[in-house]
Amino acid sequence: MRLGVDFGTTRTVVACADRGNYPIVSFLDGAGDAQDWFPSVVAARNGDFLFGFEALAAADRDPSYTLVRSFKRFLSDPHAVPGKLVRVGSSSIAIGELLTRFFIALEEALRTRSNLRGPSKSKATLRSVVAVPANAHGAQRFVTLDAFRQAGFAPASMLNEPSAAGFEYTHRHRDTLTSKRDHVVVYDLGGGTFDASLLRMRGRRHEVQGTAGINKLGGDDFDDLLVSLVCDAAKIRKEALSTIARERLVDQCRDAKERLNPSSRKISIDLDAALGPEGASGEISVAVADFYEACGPLVARTIEAMAPLMTRLEGANRQEGETIGDDLAGIYVVGGASELPIVARALRARFGRRVHRSPYPSAAIAIGLAIACDDDAAFELADRYARTFGVFREAAAGSEITFDAIFTSDTPIPEGKGRVTCRRDYRAAHNVGHYRFFECTAVEDGRPSGDMTMSGDILFPFDVKLGQASDLSHVLVERIVAGPRVEEEYALDENGIVAITIRNVDLGYERSFRLGA
Repeated sequence: MRLGVDFGTTRTVVACADRGNYPIVSFLDGAGDAQDWFPSVVAARNGDFLFGFEALAAADRDPSYTLVRSFKRFLSDPHAVPGKLVRVGSSSIAIGELLTRFFIALEEALRTRSNLRGPSKSKATLRSVVAVPANAHGAQRFVTLDAFRQAGFAPASMLNEPSAAGFEYTHRHRDTLTSKRDHVVVYDLGGGTFDASLLRMRGRRHEVQGTAGINKLGGDDFDDLLVSLVCDAAKIRKEALSTIARERLVDQCRDAKERLNPSSRKISIDLDAALGPEGASGEISVAVADFYEACGPLVARTIEAMAPLMTRLEGANRQEGETIGDDLAGIYVVGGASELPIVARALRARFGRRVHRSPYPSAAIAIGLAIACDDDAAFELADRYARTFGVFREAAAGSEITFDAIFTSDTPIPEGKGRVTCRRDYRAAHNVGHYRFFECTAVEDGRPSGDMTMSGDILFPFDVKLGQASDLSHVLVERIVAGPRVEEEYALDENGIVAITIRNVDLGYERSFRLGA
């Protein structure tokens, strides 16, 4: 089986490659009805964890279960290494194990409760291409890929989500692309993140020329706004609601939001069903116009975030004596949260008729991933490292600290199984090397800025007296004269994950680390 798996914040969508077609896989829910998604939820009780539809059913029938939605947002934590503990109700679990167990539940549902064809699906290898947000930090990439592998999937590669949507665009809208008009901006507003990428599409080869985004902005934030408006209208303090009542209210608000269409005028919420004895009885209505007004600043933030891509395209066109419309085939709108009518309305108000909305916005990334997994489709992708990775170093004999950017947002992601490498060679000035590795979305005046992540804090022995000691936390860092020759080697792989090797050349030993491991 060849699959595209889009692990989403609220829903996980799977598409399969079937002789040039890329249908969405449907799953049977607890009531036996087919759904084109698998819920990205976990329920826990006394160390017992359930996932997907089983989690929803357990939390609905038994209030002792704690239901956690959007647990993908745990991964945006700067310290989201595999062993980091997260809380699900009264239970604790390592984030790597949480993801692995979720993907095990997904794998079992694919084999036993899905519409995948073939009598051998219970044993077939699940060859897959998976995705992460374009601005995902190294630990998020490592944890996600490792969890898929631990769960029994066979991931062939991992793509950035908007890059995958670019494949779906070419597959569906090839007639909009010409030799002159060959650029597309993918606007991807999902349940928890916003990403945008500028791609140049020539035939079946796609080249990512820039990426922007916001790690913590998505459909969940729009749902929360609607919950607040409903509570205000009902004169209920949102903070005073029990966990169960709040979850049910969020469910109702999310469902009501997803039913909105351009002609909708009001949003009605049944408080009896949502809150029971905790809320006022009857139905509460919120004007759609009020909801859109509240959502306006969030949509504006996404447009502001993608502005550098439009500026970049406009600058390139000016150099060639063209305008921004001359080579822009369109702005392609994907992601479940982009179905909210105000999103397309705001984009068209800003960019006109160049805005194209995917007919399957919630599934566009999964379809693109399935296309990438289909060898017969023969698509090629030249992607870029979306962040800047570097290390803080001492300067001016210790009186200053500088940031040494090693891989930047212009660094190409290697194609196939290649690697992009970078080396540093110097004489050690201290008995212990203290490496503080860092990731960020921008560098201003030589300093990290934007979304920043401390991605590693490593101690390495230089002084011969320390030998190859592994625990250096107790050693006082001191300056030395004529220290050993040191080599640092950095390798960026096809999944956007950095591997680090530090060598003490004179003493003949080295240590290797993988970002996020």
